[in-house]
Amino acid sequence: MRDLTSNIRAIAAVAPAVQSASVNGTAIDLKDAGRVAFILNTGAIVSAGDFSAKLQESDTTTSGDFADVAADLTDSDAPATLEATSTYKLGYRGFKRYVRVVLTKAGGTSIAAGAVAVLSDLAERPEV
Repeated sequence: MRDLTSNIRAIAAVAPAVQSASVNGTAIDLKDAGRVAFILNTGAIVSAGDFSAKLQESDTTTSGDFADVAADLTDSDAPATLEATSTYKLGYRGFKRYVRVVLTKAGGTSIAAGAVAVLSDLAERPEV
């Protein structure tokens, strides 16, 4: 039996940092991956930092080509306003080549946050 780490690839989607403005995560290339999930971690919130998370998709890496993923192609346990010191899962069931996490600031000062893309059902076994 192979362990889970031998069957997945993890890629930084949003570098962990104190986010004081909306941020577009890294475009994650889904070529040769059958599935993807994003793990979003939050830390401290300063001055009622009000942030939400969503997924966007595109056939290119051009930032302007990304559009919000339809609700029926997203699985998420993230609330409308992210909470401090929490972990959320965002799943993508679409068919575009690239997908990214977007953190949108609606008010307040900042939130500590970062995200990782976990790819599975890979065409080639990843290096561990």
